[in-house]
Amino acid sequence: MNKRNFLKAAATLPLLPALFSPGVSLAFGEEGPLALPRARVRPGDPRWPTPVAWDELKQAVGGRLLKLESPFAGCAATPMSAACSDALAHLHNAFYIGDQPALTQSSGWAGAWVSQPSAYAVAAETTADVVAAVDFARKHHLRLVVKGGGHSYQGTSCAPDSLLVWTRHMNAATLHDAFVAQGCIAAPQPAVTLGAGAMWIDAYDAVTTRGGRYVQGGGCTTVGVAGLVQSGGFGSFSKRYGTAAANLLEAEVVTADGKVRIANACTNRELFWGLKGGGGGSLGVVTRVTLRTHELPEQFGAVFGSIRASSDDAYRALLAKVVDFYQSALFNPQWGETITFRSENRLRVSMVFQGLSQQQAQDTWAPFLAWLAADKAYSVESPFKILALPARHFWDAGFFSRHAPGFMVADDRPGAPAHHVQWAGDQGQVGQFHHGYKSMWMPASLLQRQRQPKLVDVLFAASRHWDFAFHFNKGLAGAPPEAIAAAKDTAMNPDVLDAFALMIMGAEGPPAYPGMPGAAPDPADARRDAAMIATAAKELARVAPDAGSYVSESDYFEPSWQRAFWGSNHPRLAAVKERYDPQGLFFVHHGVGSEQWSDDGFTRLRRGARQG
Repeated sequence: MNKRNFLKAAATLPLLPALFSPGVSLAFGEEGPLALPRARVRPGDPRWPTPVAWDELKQAVGGRLLKLESPFAGCAATPMSAACSDALAHLHNAFYIGDQPALTQSSGWAGAWVSQPSAYAVAAETTADVVAAVDFARKHHLRLVVKGGGHSYQGTSCAPDSLLVWTRHMNAATLHDAFVAQGCIAAPQPAVTLGAGAMWIDAYDAVTTRGGRYVQGGGCTTVGVAGLVQSGGFGSFSKRYGTAAANLLEAEVVTADGKVRIANACTNRELFWGLKGGGGGSLGVVTRVTLRTHELPEQFGAVFGSIRASSDDAYRALLAKVVDFYQSALFNPQWGETITFRSENRLRVSMVFQGLSQQQAQDTWAPFLAWLAADKAYSVESPFKILALPARHFWDAGFFSRHAPGFMVADDRPGAPAHHVQWAGDQGQVGQFHHGYKSMWMPASLLQRQRQPKLVDVLFAASRHWDFAFHFNKGLAGAPPEAIAAAKDTAMNPDVLDAFALMIMGAEGPPAYPGMPGAAPDPADARRDAAMIATAAKELARVAPDAGSYVSESDYFEPSWQRAFWGSNHPRLAAVKERYDPQGLFFVHHGVGSEQWSDDGFTRLRRGARQG
């Protein structure tokens, strides 16, 4: 063991007594605590379950065991077949893709992974179905995959030769006027319980459109509820309400020993903490979550517009103005979403607000817009629009259809739920094939007046190489104290607490599912894009050299992922993993404990053998 690994291991020693606290049953399985499996089995292996064993599992889950094949699998042989034609017709429909257990929302990542189906899937409808799948995978040493929404950029929702626990149909939403977590003595509070397979549009429809309250969830409506909570979870208004993880009151989870556990602030507290931002698919299969709900503001609103500067010097001046304007007028709980810094001296604003009227928002932006209008060095390529609407209608499909057609795109399949809509701007994500990606928390100290010139320098330098955006709602600096305190009690990298934004840059190509006609990713293009992204990120890292990254929106090849994703919380998270999954049944790429396995999750390594 080298010095770095020794120090990492030593950091967990103060937590070892917690591993043996009363009421915890360690998931040693049938082979005993020391007989850890060296490898998981694949089809063709003598230990692969027999047809009789698979049939027994099928009976145990009420017939809901599926043998998977991609809808594109037969396209080469019969390109005009109904299955192939249907898949191609719905290639950009996120709801269709999500309803296919053999597909994921991303089609792959150059040099990393491609979307491939599991061998079998349990289409779980009950917690008992999940227990049966977990027990079967543990008994037969199978690679286990968990998928609800399937949005994961890093391919953690798929793996060939595996058993998939597919929670898509566990999507119920139940509102509570007075919820108290099991085993807790606390004041009742409004909340919502959501099945693990629910999407955020299901949550917003139940809680906001029909219920008149707010739940902190994701910005993209087709993201899965449980996965977002476990990753941390940001939405458009996180600067006011914090992360989804910080709003978790209780979860039901099936751990590696097949036990159904309730995790909250009073029961299985370390597991509860680990589920709040520790990464999806690593600690167990979450079957339902209960989240606090909040009083809904009267209005939500948005600001859109884009600007082009006539020269490099004018663009530098624009960057300086934007940084100063953000710090003085927008660095507060009212404002979220993005400003994008683009090549060719362009800048795009796509921000949202809450707690303000349309007039108040217009007054906020008036000085900046007046400054723009007074200088001929700037042209407004897309006129600025400042709009507000009743907050209850922010995710209301009918309202947008009547008053703002085109902002939302509906699931166009016959019989689709009327509320199943996504933002038109998110449609391009469906099926994308990633070339490269970077994210980093930007420290709020960079907004100090004496540090702003250096920030402007790196913004300009980075924009010479690649477009990137500041997601202001994904940094909690400037949020209310209660939101920051709640987020502090999660497994996320503490860098988020002191960040004013999350910087994100990425590149992607069109859908490239294996077997899909016309799918032809260009490796040279992907390498070029990834190199340019890396160069731009290095420029930004000059002002944030040790910045962490957000696990759900990060580089597949991040070399220091333990530090980047969880920072000082990683040793504690590793102890939770060891406590509830000592055999490593749950594996995802760059998930806690994944160092002990090969890249594909099939072969156990000696401890400390792999760090990247």
